[in-house]
Amino acid sequence: MEKAYVAECIDSTWISSAGKFIGKFEAAFAALCGSEYAVACNNGTTALHLALAAVGIGPGDEVIVPTLTYIATANAVRYCGATPVFADSEPDTLNVDPTDVKRKITERTKAIIPVHLYGHPADMTALMNIADEHGLTVIEDAAEAHGAEVDGRRVGSIGHMGVFSFFGNKIVTTGEGGAVTTDDPDLAARLRLLRGQGMDPKRRYWFPEVGYNYRMTNIAAAIGLAQLEQFDAFVARRDEIGALYDEHLADVEGLALPIQRPDARRVHWLYTISVEDFTDAQRDQLIEALHTDGVETRPVFYPLHVMPPYLEETRYPVAEHRGATGISLPTHVGLSDHDIHEVCEKLMRHLAVVRGTAN
Repeated sequence: MEKAYVAECIDSTWISSAGKFIGKFEAAFAALCGSEYAVACNNGTTALHLALAAVGIGPGDEVIVPTLTYIATANAVRYCGATPVFADSEPDTLNVDPTDVKRKITERTKAIIPVHLYGHPADMTALMNIADEHGLTVIEDAAEAHGAEVDGRRVGSIGHMGVFSFFGNKIVTTGEGGAVTTDDPDLAARLRLLRGQGMDPKRRYWFPEVGYNYRMTNIAAAIGLAQLEQFDAFVARRDEIGALYDEHLADVEGLALPIQRPDARRVHWLYTISVEDFTDAQRDQLIEALHTDGVETRPVFYPLHVMPPYLEETRYPVAEHRGATGISLPTHVGLSDHDIHEVCEKLMRHLAVVRGTAN
């Protein structure tokens, strides 16, 4: 349907940030997440920035984020002039550790951004309890976790807002795109105001405040709507791929496989393993060997506190270990069962070579 919907946009000449597909996509995505509203924008990073700006995060404020995440989570905090404060990870899910979040709260803390890393939801029950206790806003970074759940609730509908990416490698894609979900009508209205340069919705070309040009195009929304119509099939196939990896890799010595917390329903955006007995140099050697052998993988994100813009002397031992030993395997829905079998065979062969135990 993607081609048909895009052709309809072109034939109608509604190709930019107005047109029927934007509203349809927003309504369909809100329904998917179990939220009242979805506000579409042009990428996941601008969605993060919009969410923070909508609740007035600014200079002097602190926002707690996991150190083990994609850098956009912290960058959006900096865009507001606020300070990202890092927290360590849980060793099993790789998500932010609620105990460390609680330790990092100060009188300047205004928000928490839990990231549902690689498709497994963060411990939202614990995090919402902490936020309620301290009067903090919770913005879920669900960029990698379309359709994941905690206690039967979809991510993006649990915090005060949820933020999503529709980049080309996500479960649902618009090429480039993002969205913010919320149940709060006032927040939704403010998100829409800021998204469209701050223009008064009742007075065209009147701008009561500075906003941003973060609008999604009608063509992108058309692609997204067609993707949403296939969502259940996408997630089901990724579940099958995850199960195949579990089956093939369950008994491989030294590998930590992804888990699913009892209250959670993960989605396999990526299938992320950890080679527990490897150094980061050995992990990188394994990635390069697989690449040479035709298997594209990726390392787990570097923790943000080792990045030049955010460099800290504070240690985050779990995030550092998982960042150094983690590898994400392919999960695209176009992969066949045979492809997964071949990936696993090559992985086990190159693991033995890097360890120096090959025959």
